[in-house]
Amino acid sequence: MPALFTICLSLYKEYPMECSYYKKLEPGKVKCMLCPHQCIIGNNNSGLCAVRYNDNGSLLAESYGIVSALSPDPVEKKPLYHFFPGMNIFSVGSYGCNLTCSFCQNHDISQVNQFSGIRSAKTTTIEQIIRAATVSENNCGIAFTYNEPLVWIEFMLDISLAAGDSGLNTAMITNGYINPGPLDDIIPLVDAFNVDLKAFNNDFYRKYTGSSLKPVLNAIQKIASHGRHLEITMLIIEGLNDSHDEFREAVKWIAENCGRETPLHLSRYFPRHRMSLPATPEETLLNLWEIAAEHLHYVYLGNTHRSIGQNTHCPACGTLITVRKGYNTTQLSAGSRGECLECGKIIYKKFKTLQQH
Repeated sequence: MPALFTICLSLYKEYPMECSYYKKLEPGKVKCMLCPHQCIIGNNNSGLCAVRYNDNGSLLAESYGIVSALSPDPVEKKPLYHFFPGMNIFSVGSYGCNLTCSFCQNHDISQVNQFSGIRSAKTTTIEQIIRAATVSENNCGIAFTYNEPLVWIEFMLDISLAAGDSGLNTAMITNGYINPGPLDDIIPLVDAFNVDLKAFNNDFYRKYTGSSLKPVLNAIQKIASHGRHLEITMLIIEGLNDSHDEFREAVKWIAENCGRETPLHLSRYFPRHRMSLPATPEETLLNLWEIAAEHLHYVYLGNTHRSIGQNTHCPACGTLITVRKGYNTTQLSAGSRGECLECGKIIYKKFKTLQQH
């Protein structure tokens, strides 16, 4: 971490918070145990995420209490289409990430060692976040999003505990690159997950994200096995992760390990950060949508104006349940329990009847 960033960040934190999930090594060094990178960090340095900092042999969560954004968002924007559809979710994010994706869509806050606007960072308390979420209109809970919430785990878990006590749901939008122990602590406290599956190819992960595939698959599997609400997003980059054979293996793996009712979001790539490849053609997404629909009941398209892949149909009887136009959601045939009004199949396990808007 550059010294200037550390100084600026320190100006805004109210107190240093010691990290969980690390080991002290030889004098002055620590080993972070949060994610599979397991960074060995020398004194006055940070890990790859740039926000977990070694201060004389103690690993500090430098971003604890520091937010990059606080905003009520449509829950569909996360994207979460089967978790209280049509409601808002109070969204909170900070800085930093444990991946180095060359195509990062939020690099201005996730790749903080390159971020020059740290003086715009806000500090807030858990109580302020809970209060804001509680009074937020049409709100179903709190989402940890924008940057990678894993590197903010101490603050995220503290918020989640308070949210549960206040009757608020929590959701986590994550890359899933985490060690099993920390994930075991997260799962009981977070109600919904959207995991970003970058590709179904370890070479892609290594070359374009600086990480590996297997820990992400392990995390997805564990979340699903604990019965937490799970949706998966794949950002499709033409020529890099759109191989039909590879993609078919990915959706088959999701169906076998998470269930056919796991919602899958295929998001259209646009040039960002260090990647200048042209935007993915919509036709590419449509072709993959057809493959995915052979194995999964709910497949959606993002960052596209096509009407296909937006709405929800009952997989049992075909009834149109939900219509989506942008972030406007209209329930046509969903009952009070989230069931299809024609055949009774449960479509949404997390659902609240809303006044249509």
